[in-house]
Amino acid sequence: MKTYPRRVAFCLAAVLSATSTQAAPLLNLQFPGPSETTLQRTEALASFRLAVGPYQSGAIATELTEGNLDQTAWRIAVPGASTLELIQTLRAQIAAAGFKVVFECETEACGGYDFRYGTEVAAEPDMHVDLGDFRYLAAERGGQHGKEYLGLMVSKSPENGFVQLTRIGGAAVAQLATSTKSTELPKPATFALKPTAPETSPDLAKTLDLGQSLVLEDLVFASGSSTLADGTYASLTALAGWLQANPTKGVMLVGHTDASGGLASNIALSKKRAASVRQNLIAQYGVAAGQVSANGVGPLAPRSSNLSPEGQQQNRRVEVVLTSTPE
Repeated sequence: MKTYPRRVAFCLAAVLSATSTQAAPLLNLQFPGPSETTLQRTEALASFRLAVGPYQSGAIATELTEGNLDQTAWRIAVPGASTLELIQTLRAQIAAAGFKVVFECETEACGGYDFRYGTEVAAEPDMHVDLGDFRYLAAERGGQHGKEYLGLMVSKSPENGFVQLTRIGGAAVAQLATSTKSTELPKPATFALKPTAPETSPDLAKTLDLGQSLVLEDLVFASGSSTLADGTYASLTALAGWLQANPTKGVMLVGHTDASGGLASNIALSKKRAASVRQNLIAQYGVAAGQVSANGVGPLAPRSSNLSPEGQQQNRRVEVVLTSTPE
């Protein structure tokens, strides 16, 4: 058996080690049109529950993942492109980077409303999710630092595609890159928890026509009450006018609460508040019942910190989301 001096043997070992631990292929997302980064969030040594199954029997199947977390969202200028076109392009790139898809679904197969609000998705306007048209996939791959996981959410508005990519584990943060076609506009590393300014009628029409959600900022509920206080509200006047001018369109009212109290009771309260606003639109403003539905997610989609009274106040709200067609 041939022997080598200690220095040569050490160099050979280093070469073999470097070969066996080479970095996994870079995930370099290429988008089909000009893109803008709307959210960038990173966290070291995080725990994240990745959705790996649809919403059914009251829950979403998840896998607890751990490691470096990177969450990025983009707005992509692709008028007329379908969510299927978008996810097919990205799925191919994910596979080329060595990831294996472990779960994939679209809208109703995912669980619709319950899946969207049961997963961690950035708030408007950073990430828009049309409740009638979104797609999701989860994937994993082996790496030199252990398994890496990703979750991809894709949706669209009439003018733009929206993509959110969550990666966790291994060296995911260091290896994320995007197309050179992207117009990068970095923002602070927050999870889209900024307040929304009150909307005027023209802004309401523009926001809803773009498929983005809108906060009805001027609504008043007594503390702990699900009944909308008596009075007229500029936001409801504007919304009613838009619905009456667009009888073929429908909206969903989504109630939100702060994090005080139990989850179940807060979700129930948020649903009742949204239902109260719906009833007010129908009874006081003459909106057709089939154009408005209501639901609530309690404290699951905050837009500010629940650690201050001001943040809690901002989180207690009702939003309007455009649905595909009226009921």
